Amino acid sequence: MKKIIISIFTFLALISAPITSSAQDVKIGVIYPLTGASAQIGKDAVAAVKTALDIINNKHNIPGMPLAKDAGLTGLDGAKVSIVVGDHTGKPDVGVSETEKMLNKDGVHAMYGAYYSSVVAAASQVTERAGIPFVNGDSASPKLTKRGFKYFFRVSPHDGEFTQLMFEFINDFNRKNGTNLNTLGIIHEDTLWGSDSGMTQDAMAKEQGFNVVEKISYKAKTTSLSSEVQRLKAKNPDVLLPSQYTADAFLFLNTAKELDYNPKMLIAQNSGYVDPTFISTMGAKAEGVISRSPFNTDLAKTIPMIGAVNEIFKKHSGGRDLSDVPARAFTGFMALAVAINNAGSTDPEKIRQALVELDIPAESLIVPYRGVKFGPDGQNAKVRGIMMQVQNGKYCTVYPYELAACDLVYPMPTWDQK
Repeated sequence: MKKIIISIFTFLALISAPITSSAQDVKIGVIYPLTGASAQIGKDAVAAVKTALDIINNKHNIPGMPLAKDAGLTGLDGAKVSIVVGDHTGKPDVGVSETEKMLNKDGVHAMYGAYYSSVVAAASQVTERAGIPFVNGDSASPKLTKRGFKYFFRVSPHDGEFTQLMFEFINDFNRKNGTNLNTLGIIHEDTLWGSDSGMTQDAMAKEQGFNVVEKISYKAKTTSLSSEVQRLKAKNPDVLLPSQYTADAFLFLNTAKELDYNPKMLIAQNSGYVDPTFISTMGAKAEGVISRSPFNTDLAKTIPMIGAVNEIFKKHSGGRDLSDVPARAFTGFMALAVAINNAGSTDPEKIRQALVELDIPAESLIVPYRGVKFGPDGQNAKVRGIMMQVQNGKYCTVYPYELAACDLVYPMPTWDQK
């Protein structure tokens, strides 16, 4: 009878005890444009995040890659990472509503995304008020890390850093080739990112002694750029610097061909000119275009882990190769995951502190950054970029010269030569 009573008490104690798990899964909200003109960029970015999840949640043999050799986050007893994906459609108000839903309904522990700087600016205000970390891997407006936010962190370079790279490239090209490329034409759409880019380029050009002969701002997603192209053709600057999302980049080049405007050197501020559909859509019109970027697949010669990550990415992207934005999206998400693993907790304050203390070496990245370490403003202080040019239907790294896979084609081929 005594044994029966003990057994009953043991049973009651077991069923009344709180149910616990040895590993609390981590849930991260991810927002990107999945419909609209930049849908392919957003879909590839989500595929990159899923590539990171594949590496984090399963065992992989990728020497140097953080979180690859074990299944799950060892700092949280093997916890798995999951995502909640939202489509912000490129609109700040939609980004805000998606973020609010993920915080209040889905219970995410952190937010990640979102490509459009204007969407990031709005959505990260929501997370800042809520005290939830927001990590960004692929937005370039310098203003994003000048707001004094505690919970916002950007892994990739911003346009100030990319623009500096552009001018270093032009100056080095002049020295190497005995040229004097000095007059600039700047054209940008009027979103937060486009306006910041144009303003940054204009200011930096004047500081470095370049002559801006034309500066044009126009309404984003316009249906005509004829007058703008005519103005640029009349001034014929040595270097053209466009900042345009996908639809506008396509429209600009089509209009330039129609009006027979032949830039001698076109250096794009990324975006539409590195859209995964850019080369396939524009065909020969894309030849000779130069863009700044933090990534190109030909860097695999110097960063061996790119090949292994690209193979996993292709499983999640329908066979597409890594490109600029997904490489940044992958890198940023992995940085967030490493911080959460280091924190050993899903508590937002502990995650924030782990992001503050994060220090990932260059050898652990698929992009040519010098590492990931955030400054007091939340900006990665170890960023670095490259310049790549469309040659024979592919992007080819042309600068810095020690990373170059091709020599630069200059001047840019004319429309008659394409």
